[in-house]
Amino acid sequence: MPKQDRRAVHFQNVDKIGISSAKMSNRVVCREASHAGSWYTASGPQLNAQLEGWLSQAHVTKRPARAIIAPHAGYTYCGACAAFAYKQVDPSITRRVFILGPSHHVPLSRCALSPAEIYRTPLYDLRVDQKIYADLWKTGMFERMSLQTDEDEHSIEMHLPYTAKTMESHKDDFSIVPVLVGALSESKEHEYGKLLSKYLADPCNLFVISSDFCHWGQRFRYQYYDESQGEIYRSIENLDKMGMNIIEQLDPVLFSNYLKKYHNTICGRHPIGVLLNAVAELKKNGVDMNFSFLNYAQSSQCRNWQDSSVSYAAGALVVH
Repeated sequence: MPKQDRRAVHFQNVDKIGISSAKMSNRVVCREASHAGSWYTASGPQLNAQLEGWLSQAHVTKRPARAIIAPHAGYTYCGACAAFAYKQVDPSITRRVFILGPSHHVPLSRCALSPAEIYRTPLYDLRVDQKIYADLWKTGMFERMSLQTDEDEHSIEMHLPYTAKTMESHKDDFSIVPVLVGALSESKEHEYGKLLSKYLADPCNLFVISSDFCHWGQRFRYQYYDESQGEIYRSIENLDKMGMNIIEQLDPVLFSNYLKKYHNTICGRHPIGVLLNAVAELKKNGVDMNFSFLNYAQSSQCRNWQDSSVSYAAGALVVH
């Protein structure tokens, strides 16, 4: 199908029951591991060894995490950083993994759900929670992404191998809830946060928030530089850590204000906004939570205006 035609069917309205034609024909819809072999290895044993290696370098400090923020770049760049978030997950209590990733390739003003029932990884297949999907459909707040959109997007996929590895001791006992998050307004972030807060309140659920941090350089059209910080990469780190400190305060308004002031190119800002709003909703009901970042990294150190880099951060939310 030509690209422009595909775009037209990306977010078709779904009938009220949400039954796709594929399901009516009893065909199980699988999302292939489309970035395996490029963004990470397609070899199961090799991938398993890499993930084990990175996880062995990270420490347990915030287990059991109710939510984590972790990066979604190629594993060569961010695999080691992401391990610090996944190390905080307790597979013995986790039964559902919600994965909220930003949309990089298609315009989307709301959130979208996948037509896939199975997500493939080089380790083993992950099952989409159809009951939760049905509940989310009923709200009328979600669109359906096409399988093509799903397979083109990397923000959710890059969390699938880590999810599979972390949950391997209970691999038959859990399901995933992938949600593609669009360029939401502040009011929509609040609405989705409120909707998802009841799921965040359940200790059986884990929320994975997919986000890289500052994308710096001409190719990203973003070159904020505070010379008082020293070299460019130091300025980038300071900018990111300002944002990370604000996220740790769990205040969605402060985070929105930070983004308006500095325009930091945090690609998962909307999934983060949804999480912060969900937390704010639970805090109103007296739930005590704490978020801490555990690792920070940059793909390279920018020293001049021709350089570019992407930053990565890993952190975990704990409910007391």
